[in-house]
Amino acid sequence: MPAMTPAHHPDTTEDAAASPDREMPFAELGLREEEYQQIRRLLGRRPTAAELAMYSVMWSEHCSYKSSKIHLKQFGEKTTEKMREHLLVGIGQNAGVVDIGDGWAVTFKVESHNHPSFVEPYQGAATGVGGIVRDIISMGARPVAVMDQLRFGAIDHPDTARVVHGVVAGIGGYGNCLGLPNIGGETEFDAVYQGNPLVNALCVGVLRHEDIHLANATGEGNHVVLFGARTGGDGIGGASILASETFDEGGPTKRPSVQVGDPFMEKLLIECCLELFERELVEAIQDLGAAGISCATSELASNGDSGMHVDLENVLLRDPSLTAGEILMSESQERMMAIVAPDKLDEFLAVTGRWEVETAVIGTVTGNGRLTIDHFGERIVDVDPKTVAHDGPTYDRPYARPDWLDAVQADAAEKLARPGSAKDIREQMIALAASPNCASVQWITSQYDRYVQGNTALAQPDDAGVVRVDEETGLGVAIATDATPRFAYLDPYAGAQASLAEAYRNVATVGARPRAITDCLNFGSPEKPDAMWQLVQAITGLADGCRELSVPVTGGNVSLYNTTGDESIYPTPVVGVLGVIEDVSRVVPSGFTDAGLTLLLLGATREELSGSEWARAIHEHIGGMPPKVDFGAERALADVLIALGQQGMSRAAHDVSRGGLSQALIESALRFGTGANVDLSEVLVRDGIDTTSALFAETGARAIVALDPQDGEAARALAEEAGVPVAEIGTTGGDQLTITVPEGTVQLGLGELAEAAAATLQQHFG
Repeated sequence: MPAMTPAHHPDTTEDAAASPDREMPFAELGLREEEYQQIRRLLGRRPTAAELAMYSVMWSEHCSYKSSKIHLKQFGEKTTEKMREHLLVGIGQNAGVVDIGDGWAVTFKVESHNHPSFVEPYQGAATGVGGIVRDIISMGARPVAVMDQLRFGAIDHPDTARVVHGVVAGIGGYGNCLGLPNIGGETEFDAVYQGNPLVNALCVGVLRHEDIHLANATGEGNHVVLFGARTGGDGIGGASILASETFDEGGPTKRPSVQVGDPFMEKLLIECCLELFERELVEAIQDLGAAGISCATSELASNGDSGMHVDLENVLLRDPSLTAGEILMSESQERMMAIVAPDKLDEFLAVTGRWEVETAVIGTVTGNGRLTIDHFGERIVDVDPKTVAHDGPTYDRPYARPDWLDAVQADAAEKLARPGSAKDIREQMIALAASPNCASVQWITSQYDRYVQGNTALAQPDDAGVVRVDEETGLGVAIATDATPRFAYLDPYAGAQASLAEAYRNVATVGARPRAITDCLNFGSPEKPDAMWQLVQAITGLADGCRELSVPVTGGNVSLYNTTGDESIYPTPVVGVLGVIEDVSRVVPSGFTDAGLTLLLLGATREELSGSEWARAIHEHIGGMPPKVDFGAERALADVLIALGQQGMSRAAHDVSRGGLSQALIESALRFGTGANVDLSEVLVRDGIDTTSALFAETGARAIVALDPQDGEAARALAEEAGVPVAEIGTTGGDQLTITVPEGTVQLGLGELAEAAAATLQQHFG
């Protein structure tokens, strides 16, 4: 039933042509003067209020990528034909789609919901999950798992608990209600995220090749149908404007209400959309996320090189007082837009009716190349959809390497005091294990359902999450998401590559072959040359790294303006790597499963302590140069790890990254409560390093592997043939971790370690 006729006269295109000098509130909507003038030139007149609302949200940083677009082109330019071999859908659609074999495809993507999660943590995080799930649905896929990348302020800051409790409850509540397993992620605490926490959510979906759907509105005369939840006043301008501005005090407020999620409606939408796809009742489906109807209508029309007409009064409203502009800008959740052929409309409505999903036909696909919107018969929008969705302003913002970086890089952690005795080493290992960024996150992950649907082969705290795709063959996918913001602060090019290398390595560690990448680039204000430089360096580093690893970027997200006052977050490029595993029954866990296994350390260790967790946790230090990234070594290591997994030799494997070898050994021992006896003498001599570097350096391209003693010789031969340094460092067993070093014997009881690791989050949030 249409909304009630508005009492006031709307601002029509006729009015706009007749009153060119009327002042419009473009600045309050986040548009710059030059952007407003560009809109006037495009239209040949001033915009109507509704058009201004559309352009303001679609030209926002969050939706248009106007500061990053010219640099993001590198991902496409540096993608080779070989990298496209398994790519079915690339950058530009709601999510990338990758061929994984046997007619199966997987779609996956990571996106941010950062600023809304600071303002209203529960709903901000919940609707972040809902939004990324709808992106996956719109490709024609069934969502099968979610992951999250979380970064909060200092663990002991009085406001951190508010954000942590809300975000974790929001993610868990929404994902659990949808029946989607949460199979992994990362959680980090640092004061630089105090006013700008990061909530990045990833979803992965499964589909057959023939079921891929693209969000293109084609077919003159086809219906435009809006279905799902009603449109309300929540989230008007929400993520689009909110995620595009800082939280500086004194400026115009950019904190509109955050969207409100309903996971039960989303669950109905999932099943409803999948039935619509299965019965071939839709030409295209687009989710309504940031910018709502403004985004869905303009993107569908632009992607399809068509036109579209919408009668806005047909939109079903929760709040009949909404203006036309507010209806267009609203980011109310759990809504989808479909393009439906006239002869299939009745059947479409029968399906949505059966799922009790409210539906309204709001428009028609036209062939005139224009997006026109009427409100009660009066024309309030008449634009070229490409100018709204894809041809917005592009900025080549100035950027420069900051002067302050020289002093930071000169202040190397390698100069810091090192432990001189076995007792000191023991104390530092325990302190590191109990530090906020190495401690157990079980307090968080226990609130998520990791095994619902019955296809989860591995989940947190394993190195990567693994889900089975095909029950008959055991075909599955592994996903790891990683970021190394401290490295990126010291050197954004190398830091972004380290994030890529770690996620790539984690996927290989569980036995899967890396195949595709998604990323979420979280940075400060692009209007500051140093933050813009960090972004450009990180994008370039990722694009170069993907080419070296021959794995393509399929899509992602950019989140800028993560700045409060003069303080920006560390550059935080989150990288998600998807890998394929032919049989999930051969998946490799990240903990010691049995006593009597031989431990191998794969890869060489260098004296690389700068940016490490040891420098942070023990010395509260950040400075120096991050570890060098060697993609040749990463590829060789991955080949060995995958071969060991496929041949059934690898009983357990764990990458060496955050916290160094010390943390890798501790986490492997605690995973199943099996200790180990370790001797690092061979490694120290071979690599020419001291005990501190051996235990705490975060050199890349390394992993520990546990295998049956009879497989040791074959594993060593595999590594040597691949050019991967290999050293036997001990055996598993017992209830403690014993490490022999020149300073003496370090003994750590597993009970003591488990208690220390679990206590940190529990005491602050439990």
